[in-house]
Amino acid sequence: MATRSAGTYVHGHHASVLASHGTRTAENSCGYVLDRLRPGQRVLDLGCGPGSITLDLAGRVGPDGRVTGVDAAEPAIAASREAADRRGDRVTAFVVGDLFSLDIEPASFDVVHAHQVLQHVLDPVGALRAMGRYCRPGGIVAVRDADYGAMAWYPEVDELARWRELYRSLARSTGGEPDAGRRLRAWVREAGLTVEFAGSSSWTYATAESTAWWGRSQADRVLNSSFADRAEAHGVTRAELERIADGWRRWGDDPDAWFFLPHGEVIARPGGAG
Repeated sequence: MATRSAGTYVHGHHASVLASHGTRTAENSCGYVLDRLRPGQRVLDLGCGPGSITLDLAGRVGPDGRVTGVDAAEPAIAASREAADRRGDRVTAFVVGDLFSLDIEPASFDVVHAHQVLQHVLDPVGALRAMGRYCRPGGIVAVRDADYGAMAWYPEVDELARWRELYRSLARSTGGEPDAGRRLRAWVREAGLTVEFAGSSSWTYATAESTAWWGRSQADRVLNSSFADRAEAHGVTRAELERIADGWRRWGDDPDAWFFLPHGEVIARPGGAG
């Protein structure tokens, strides 16, 4: 996460969460904006998590560019720095901070990027206004968020339906909006930014390897991440969490398993609603 203003981040930063987030790349998570990147640009990546996307963006802007990754969680920043060390990246900066109050010069970045962030913050419109302030004239703000309500899967396992119902309820209890993807254009316009592009893309898990990984990853998160703590605090029993996790594993091992995870995407510029 990029802000401490999010209340309780439902996913948390358990190893299972960071491992899942670490599979995200520039290609599979922000392809919609890659053709806007140029060597030498300055990029601000908010909610950078374990840094996999951030470091890919650094590769795109090259040695003359500068990329800064920000996350409010120290475990995520520690994972980012370790990832940078493994890649031999000594240039990309990773900072613990809150996107609403970063100690950076206004209008100093060519690209201000946030992936899977706005769904978690209490004030997504205010977050977008802050992103616009960090963006230089002529630069761009790029945001992508999932839409839980539009996710689809097969076979229609009851435990996965319960997982989604529970996750959406827990996310909203902290002030988040799990169906953020469909709202991005509206939020960007309300923030006073000019929309240049509004679209969507998806992740789809539809091979034996990918569904088994996704099912086991989600089962681990259901039982061991902050999701479990939050659910139990809201009266969900450990036995029910075990059933949901078992449902994820059974779904992932099904030879017909298929999971569709849609995202909204917007590219905007500071100044004027569009």
